[in-house]
This record gives sequence, C-alpha cells and structure tokens, in this order.
Amino acid sequence: MLPRGALLGNWRQWEASQMARFILKRLLISIPIMIGITIIIFVLLNVVPGDPVALMMKEHISVDVVARVRAQMHLDDPAFIRYFRFLFGALRGDLGESYKLQRPVAALILGAFPTTFVLALWAALFAWIVGIPAGILSAVKKYSLPDNLFMGFSLMGVSMPIFWSALLFQWCFAVKLGWLPVAGFSSWKYVIMPAVVLGWSSAGTIARLTRSSLLEVMRNDYIRTARAKGLRELPVIFKHALKNSLLPVVTVMAIQVAGLLSGAILTESVFGIPGVGRIAVNAIQARDMPLLQGTVLFETLLVVLGNLTADILYAFLDPRIKVN
Repeated sequence: MLPRGALLGNWRQWEASQMARFILKRLLISIPIMIGITIIIFVLLNVVPGDPVALMMKEHISVDVVARVRAQMHLDDPAFIRYFRFLFGALRGDLGESYKLQRPVAALILGAFPTTFVLALWAALFAWIVGIPAGILSAVKKYSLPDNLFMGFSLMGVSMPIFWSALLFQWCFAVKLGWLPVAGFSSWKYVIMPAVVLGWSSAGTIARLTRSSLLEVMRNDYIRTARAKGLRELPVIFKHALKNSLLPVVTVMAIQVAGLLSGAILTESVFGIPGVGRIAVNAIQARDMPLLQGTVLFETLLVVLGNLTADILYAFLDPRIKVN
C-alpha cells in the first residue's frame, strides 16, 4: 500500500492533469467561436451601404479615380477572397491598414489599449469596492432602509444607459459644481467621472448578486449550526457564509473585467477619451473597414478570454465543480 505522501502526490498530479485538460478543452472550444465571430463581423460590415473609398476621397473625385483606388485596395476582389485575407492576416497579427489614417490597425489598437485598460481597471475597482460591501450590508440588513437604498441605486446603475448617466454626471459634477473636468484624459482627475459612470452598472450587478448569494448561503444548515454554537453574527457572516457566497461573484467579476475593456465605447466617446472605443466610433463614422473589423475582433477576443478566465477561476475556487 502506498504511503499517504505518495497518495497525496498522485492525487495532486491527477488534479493538475484534469485542470490542464479542462483549460485545453476551453481553448479548443474558443477557436470555432472566434472563427464564427470573424465571419459575422466580415459579413455585417460588408453589407453596410456606402463606398469607403468615396467617403475617404470625397465626392469631387472622379469615378475613374475611385475605381482605380478600389482596385489598388483589393476591394473589387470576391468576398470569400477578402475574408480569407482578413482571417489569415488576423492569425499572423496583421489586421490590415486603416483606410483613413494609413497606419497598421494593430499598432493603432495597441497604442490606444493602455488608456482603455486604465479606465476599465479603475471602473472595475470602483465596482468591486462599492458593490461587494453594499451587497453584504443589504443581506445583513434585509428589507431595511439601507437595503432598499442600495438596491435602488443598484437598479438605477443596471437600468440607466451609460451615455445618459455620463451626461448627468457631466452636468452635475463638471458644469454645475465644477469639481471635475468635463472631458479629456490627461490626469487622475479626468479618470474619476468616467470610471464611476462605467463601473456603476457593474457595481449594481455585483451588489445584487452578492446580496442574493449571501442570503441563500445563510439559510444553509452549517450556518445555523455555527449560530447554535454561540458564535457572534459577524464571525458567522465573514468567516463561514461570505467565503462560499462570493464564488459566483468572483466569476462574474472576471467576466465584467473583459466586458469593461470591450464595452467602454460610449464612455470614451462622451468623455473624449482616446481609447479603443473611441477608435471604433471614428472607424464607424469614416467607414474605415479594416480599423472597425480590427477593433471589433480585438474586443471580442477580450470577452472570450474573460469567459475562459471565469471558467478556470470557478473550477479553482469551488472543488465541487466537476472539471472535464
């Protein structure tokens, strides 16, 4: 019979191999998803009416010049040839060249991504710092005035469109009170308002999920047993109930980070922030197809990676989850 140390080592090796197979399976599943997304992106963006060359060169340019430029840019090639050119280029990290800016799309996205990353990071921190305590307090003080207030503000954050809350914040804190700058991204003062606006919806989701998950856990038998042993309420909540109730919250938080990275388009547009979202809006206005395809594909990749991270985190945090 194997000693206990050898059995424990074999068990850990088996768990590591199971986790490696789990991660590999999720990565393989992501490949057809990304290919399908590239097809959807290409089809949707190419059925949009309007000639990008005509928009780029203005109306006074002759038809012959427009036709010659279209041929030089391979826009007259069959759709399947243009799609596979886009797909194989994306696999090499080459997303083409912007029609309007005449610069590589990948360089433009990577140059703007740090700004979007900073905004999304502060928005996520705001959502976590506000959402988790609000959810805990709402669960502890169920149906009380603080519970109703927190859940009311959470519902407002989840329901209110980002562009509308951004305009309200600008009017209140920049125009009327003068506490913060209206737009821009040159110092820490410029980060506060867009980060709060972007993180408000996520904070509302986290608060409501924390509240419901904690209330569900506190109805379990082991919580009643801890109370029956004479433990005070705070140790019961923070030592026993909170750890298990935060498992689904942590998973949602991982997904939200990717969502914040890819969903800052409206926030960056309203506040004039030079991030990936602002690039996407400019590409839409100029019908810059390579730039728009590249930004959409990049943001979709972030969402897929966020979901993959959430799956892996849940499998690590909850041993009851069957990894297969």
